[in-house]
Amino acid sequence: MADLSLDICGVHFNNPIIAASGTVGFGREYAEFYPLSVFGGISCKGTTLKERPGNPPPRIAETPMGMLNAVGLQNPGVEHFIKYDLPWLKQQNTVVISNVAGSTVEDYCKTAEMLSDTDIDMIELNISCPNVKKGGAQFGTSCEGASAITREVRKYCKKPLIVKLSPNVTDIAEIARAVESEGADAVSLINTLTGMRIDINTRRPIIKNITGGLSGAAVFPVAVRMVWQVKKAVKIPVIGMGGVTTWKDAVEIMLAGADAIQIGTALFTDPYAPVRIAEGLSAYLDKNGISSVTELTGKVQTD
Repeated sequence: MADLSLDICGVHFNNPIIAASGTVGFGREYAEFYPLSVFGGISCKGTTLKERPGNPPPRIAETPMGMLNAVGLQNPGVEHFIKYDLPWLKQQNTVVISNVAGSTVEDYCKTAEMLSDTDIDMIELNISCPNVKKGGAQFGTSCEGASAITREVRKYCKKPLIVKLSPNVTDIAEIARAVESEGADAVSLINTLTGMRIDINTRRPIIKNITGGLSGAAVFPVAVRMVWQVKKAVKIPVIGMGGVTTWKDAVEIMLAGADAIQIGTALFTDPYAPVRIAEGLSAYLDKNGISSVTELTGKVQTD
């Protein structure tokens, strides 16, 4: 059988399938379906310095081939995570990635510093958060903002640092190069696209927050294109996500340039998606005489 294992930034993964942040919480609910070692890794619910209640409901809406969410980073805070969730996660035989979010540079840095003193495996920096000190503009929508937040967090982060990129930009490759230059060990993309739904009967937005993040199969072609662009622009590993639903999607986004993949929205309709993707990926490799999943990365032929 083909080898599904790989190393990213010196961290060993049993397979390339990572649960995307916010989709499995801290893993306890999905452990009722199967051992969490089914995943190569888990990117935990976005964690902030202090507890956050999230946005008021309704905060999720269905879309054609996807969903909108404006959950608002509801989480118990980093101290709770370190004390109650991390010890349990470290017993699950999977890579544990802490997704870090915040509203100020100082919040990001303090959270990363606290996590660096634990046995977390990696930190994923969510730079799609609004910077309250800059009038609410997202950290990751400009080279200047992305560079600044990466540079400051890098000073406090002792773990391999993944920077999660927003697709709501004019040139994602330029931003990938910017965070690489400031010390990012890897990038993950794409985060959600900004979208909106309206109830035609009430003529009001379906989501209380008005807009939300679009995810699911509808965004997959955008993700493939952006992964391909970024892979050509940087030398660090690229983790691809955005609408990966089947093993064929996994193969496709890896051919575009992903070293590993994250799956998220697919888990809401099929909790066993990672099992099916791993089985299909393994069968594809065997059928095509490919000995290691790492041989797929970036092998798209464009000429």
